[in-house]
Formats: sequence, structure tokens, C-alpha cells
Amino acid sequence: MGGELQRTYRGRAELEREREERPFPTALPVERAIVVASMDADEDERDDRLSEFSELLRTAGAEVVDTVVQRRDAPHPRTFLGKGRFEELIDLVKRVKPNLVAVEGELTASQQRILEDRLNKRVVARTGLILDIFALHAHTAEGKLQVELAQLEYNYARQEGLWQHLERLGGGVGTRGPGETQLESDRRMLRSRMSALRRRLRELERSRSVMREKRLASPVPRVALTGYTNAGKSSLMRALTDADVSVNDALFETLDPTTRTFTTDNGRFILSDTVGFIRDLPHELVEAFRSTLDEARDADLILHVADAGQPDSRREARARAVESVLDEIGAQDVPRLLVLNKIDRVSDEDREALRHRLPDAVQVSATTGEGLPGLRAALDAFATSLLTPIDVVVPYTQGALVSSIFDVGRDITQEAGEDGTHIRALVPPSHAARIRTALLEGA
Repeated sequence: MGGELQRTYRGRAELEREREERPFPTALPVERAIVVASMDADEDERDDRLSEFSELLRTAGAEVVDTVVQRRDAPHPRTFLGKGRFEELIDLVKRVKPNLVAVEGELTASQQRILEDRLNKRVVARTGLILDIFALHAHTAEGKLQVELAQLEYNYARQEGLWQHLERLGGGVGTRGPGETQLESDRRMLRSRMSALRRRLRELERSRSVMREKRLASPVPRVALTGYTNAGKSSLMRALTDADVSVNDALFETLDPTTRTFTTDNGRFILSDTVGFIRDLPHELVEAFRSTLDEARDADLILHVADAGQPDSRREARARAVESVLDEIGAQDVPRLLVLNKIDRVSDEDREALRHRLPDAVQVSATTGEGLPGLRAALDAFATSLLTPIDVVVPYTQGALVSSIFDVGRDITQEAGEDGTHIRALVPPSHAARIRTALLEGA
């Protein structure tokens, strides 16, 4: 168990310059944060994790004024940092006077209580920070309920360690129970609230399921946008569908599912945007947003959107994080198409290298529109692969059947014959079955 301390202080002038160049995505007052991390990682992975965590803080409305990183095999079981480094952190907090201390990692309830007591500052761990961002960005009734449920489940498991005073027996007017501790009383209320939230979410899910079943019954192909948070999914959705969706430069900007239809030269598609993924996405958040993520599980095709401008190692690590969540929700068998977004930020040389390494990927820029025709062509090719060929003779008495084939079919040829119209076409499998049934019943 060795230790190595890294500290980077950012001056006020640098912070003010960043505020002007990149306004914070929240209108709340900007808070000053010290980042604390304990990890055994190489330099590239460490920098990536700290950069991502700083972006999470920025999204929540905090700027990083100092960073303390200790290299350890595992965090200290009581104080997260080793004894000497922890004392240095106490001195640093006294000098810098931040609003909060943010821990890149997870804290046990006792670790958080010790840190807050010794530092005399608010301490936020990674999951708590993500929950805070989710609370900021949830706008629909279902999204708000999902976030509240995730917050309660997270806090319920930590309640005993965080609030030792709740173990005392209730006392005073209105608190005298049959030997019930205040902690037990609060837990009972939390369980009651969580049960109520789950019932309400089940009701909303039933309503959503009705709409989902209609989409599943539709012959229109369903496409889901997935990807690491801030890869540009919402920007791509806006570029393809002209949907009025938020495209701010912030992590987890989209939480509530957005579904729109759009057309290409050869057909129509249903496109759904989903919540962005992140490394080590807490399990309770995956569960809370399972109804949103079901859009990916039920899709005919998943567009996996990745940032083309990132180093290969970082992009591959983030792709693995996305695939892990997709496997967790049962979407491992849904076909994928990799979309490398933000290609306008990549040099010609790097573009060619990407084509060589990832020949099946589609390179696009949702901002400039570059590559979008190629993406639409790829979607058309996929939609065509889903179709079933038919070669039928439709009696003249069943003219409505001919019209229905033209409504949903592609590559249609027709020829008048003695017994009816001879039609060759590509149609959705469900429609092909209905056509054959209609012809047998009309025979």
C-alpha cells in the first residue's frame, strides 16, 4: 500500500477565463470544489477519469479549484486517503475554502461521515453527484419519479451510517412509539414513499407499454440512439429529425426519452434518444431508467454514437461501458451500427486511420451535416434487409390489397394478368403474412 500525492491548483484568472469560454450549463450559483481521488491506474486512465469527473462537476454547477490524487491499491477504509495525505487535505481545505469536496469514487456511509466531520465541508461521492445531475435534468413526470426513487434507494442503504443520532428512541410530543427508534421510523417512511413511487411508475409504465406495443406492431423500423454521455446523440437526433431537443454541452443532458419519426429517400423510421451512459454507471440508476433504456432493447437497430475525436483507448473504454449496460438491459442481440460523430474536429489523416481501423463505422458530423447522407443510406440498406420478398397475384376484386402493398412495400413491380395483378415487392414480414392470409381467405 503505497501513496503518491498529486495536486493541481487552478488560479482565479484561469477559472474566470474558462467561465467566459464555456458557460456553465446550469443557472445555479457556481460552487468551488476540491476533487479527491484514490486510484491505482496508469496516467492515461487517471487523466480520463479526472477529466470526466470534472465535467460531471461542471454539469452540476461546480468548478474544480484543486485536485488531490493519491495512488493506492485501495482507498483507506476510514478516511479514503492515507493518514498523512488526509492531514494535508485538511490543511488544503482550510486554505482554499471550497464549498464542497467531491470524491471520484464511492464512499461508505462511515467514510462520508468522517470526511464531513473532519473537513467541516459538504462531501459528495460520484453516485451522489450523478443523482444530483439527474435531478437537474429530469423534466417529465416519469423522469422526476425515477430520479426521486433512485435517490431514496441510494440514501436508504446509507442512512444508518450517515445519521447515528437517528438510532436514539423517539422522544417528545408526537414521537413516542412502542419502543421504535427514530431510525426505524424514518426507514419505515422511506419504504412507504419508495413503494408509492414504484406504484406510480408502474402505472406510467403501463401507459408507455400501450404506446410501445403500437410501435412494435408498426411496420416502420425502430432505431435507438445510444452512446456515452455527451457523444452527441441529441445533436444527431436533431440533425436527422429536426426535433426540438436540448443539445447543451453537458453530461446527461438528455434523461427523458424522445421519440420522433423521420424519412429517408426510401422509407420512414422511428428514432428514439436514450439516456447517455457513463463508466461504472450505478446499478440503481440503470434500474431506475430501465423503462427509458427499453427503447434500445426493443429497437430493430441501435446506433451506437461515439466521439470520433477521442484517443482510441478512451473511445474503446467508453464503448465497453456502453456495451456493458446494453447487455445488462437485455439488448445484447440487437444489431448495432457504430456512428463516429464530431468528425469535423478530426484531421484528414486521423479520419483515414479511423476508416482503416473501423471500416464498418459511419463518420458524421451532426453539427455540419457531413456524412449524414451516408448514414441515411446505411439506414435504408438495413431497413431493406428486414423486408420479405413476395411474388403474388392479387385478384382484381381485392384492389385494396394492392394499395396496402404500395403503402408499405419497396422495389415494387406489377403486371396485369388474366386473373389479377401480378406483384413482386419487398414488404415487412408481418405484412407479408397478412397478404398471404388475405389471398387464401379470398380464394
